[in-house]
Amino acid sequence: MRYLTALPLFWIMIAASRGGQWGAWMPSSISAFERTCVSIPCRFDFPDELRPAVVHGVWYFNSPYPKNYPPVVFKSRTHVVHESFQGRSRLLGDLGLRNCTVQLTNLSPELGGKYYFRADLGGYNQYTFSEHSTLDIINTPSIVVPPEVVAGTEVEIGCMVPDNCPELHPTLSWLGHEGLGAPAVLGRMREDGGTWVQASLLHFVPTREANGHRLGCQVTFPNTTFQYEGYASLDVKYPPLIVEMNTSVEAIEGSQVTLLCGADSNPMSLLTWMRDGAVLREAVARSLALELEDLTPEEDGIYACLAENAYGQDNHTVGLSVMYAPWKPSVNGTMVAVEGEAVSILCSTQSNPDPILTIFKEKQILATVIYESQLLLELPAVTAEDDGEYWCVAENQYGQRASVFNISVEFTPVILLESHCAAVRDTVQCVCVVKSNPEPAVAFELPARNVTVNETEREFVYSERTGLVLTSILTLRGQVQAPPRVVCSARNLYGTKSLELPFQGANRLMWAKIGPVGAVVAFAILIAIVCYITQTRRKKNTTESPSFAGGENPPVLFSSDFRIPGVPEKSESKEVSTLESH
Repeated sequence: MRYLTALPLFWIMIAASRGGQWGAWMPSSISAFERTCVSIPCRFDFPDELRPAVVHGVWYFNSPYPKNYPPVVFKSRTHVVHESFQGRSRLLGDLGLRNCTVQLTNLSPELGGKYYFRADLGGYNQYTFSEHSTLDIINTPSIVVPPEVVAGTEVEIGCMVPDNCPELHPTLSWLGHEGLGAPAVLGRMREDGGTWVQASLLHFVPTREANGHRLGCQVTFPNTTFQYEGYASLDVKYPPLIVEMNTSVEAIEGSQVTLLCGADSNPMSLLTWMRDGAVLREAVARSLALELEDLTPEEDGIYACLAENAYGQDNHTVGLSVMYAPWKPSVNGTMVAVEGEAVSILCSTQSNPDPILTIFKEKQILATVIYESQLLLELPAVTAEDDGEYWCVAENQYGQRASVFNISVEFTPVILLESHCAAVRDTVQCVCVVKSNPEPAVAFELPARNVTVNETEREFVYSERTGLVLTSILTLRGQVQAPPRVVCSARNLYGTKSLELPFQGANRLMWAKIGPVGAVVAFAILIAIVCYITQTRRKKNTTESPSFAGGENPPVLFSSDFRIPGVPEKSESKEVSTLESH
């Protein structure tokens, strides 16, 4: 039986051979239960030539040298022993037959120790053998468990007790073995050194639930009240089983969340938190928490907990959903189109949950979707009215974001009806209002004088663009006999449009509408500007002037500065010339 090695009993022999050498054999160690007895087997030898008439012997306790006066356990010559061994020791062997076996009864803990034998053949023929037997006084049985007990694999556990008392033999029984298996009693067995043991075996297949189970062995002796018990806790090895794990988790962006993973295993598992194959945290522990602070949408996803030890592994996953407001929408599509073309605009964003997406222009909703991340705006045939600023708005319960974009519709110029000319006294002012994309080239024609003035001549024409509307103003100053005919033409890469500007009466002149006092002030400002421009043009050929603002009057065109072919030039001494008509 492989468990007998748990009580190592063997003989010690000095280097000798029968006939000519001193030698002794006894177990190096022997054990017995407290209050019982023990028989220490012993035999010795001596040279053949000594032939003693009588052989005597002495057993000493804890020292082999008589000069140290060790306690005498047994002495065959006088039977005088130490008080500790009085009535408790006797010789079982026949010294004449070189058998020195001794028995000790009523064992108590203080009798545990080393026992030496000395052969006394008379005279100087005495020899104390250095080899000895160590007696161990016990009060619990020994439960022998294999070095490794693995769940699912059959195991054999033994209970072994010494049986070295000829007068008292132990009886074994198992405690707490219910549900594990039926014990098998092997009975009394002799060990190699001549000592004896009683053994009982228990066979069963352990489960993970058996880990830590307390298994006991009880020893009794018939016709006595002696009873001894020993216990062993089973250390059952088994693979991990994840027993604690979050369910799906929802958390708001910027908050903190804790993911917890706990595993039952023996030995303790290496727990690892992972995401997309990357290790986030690991430790040898029964449970492992993963702290995620200041959550971002990028941390949304599936997290896995892996538990592993030498006997197997287990893994579980948990989904983390990070709730957050929509990102600023992105807009893709055709932003510039020619009138009549189809336009498609895709607005997309990202959020959790999916948002409500809306596209509107000038507070008018053009398209909307609910709980989707993309919205497509389709305009089958764009017109000039489709040109302008658009908004794409994304919103959910966590917030709102918006993006602005522009659709530019290119079309042939359109001269608006508010274009006209007006005169008061000796000043004519012509306003040409053009809607166009791209920006047109605007020119004023005076057919009667065969004169064309375009916007590049900024000393005479001033333009201002607001959105798609370009307003150009031509101002003429001089002695006008009759209102001139003025034609406004606008041209871009898609075509040209012309309109003869209608002439309005003096009382309908735009700058007269501000009232008598305002007219006087405005006229004074106009005269000052005329003087400034006249002096400036004498210094350089062309001058860039800033665009005019609402409420301001543009500079005027003088006949002295603008020569009309076929018309005699007036005297330069006059500050204001008159543009005559045919």
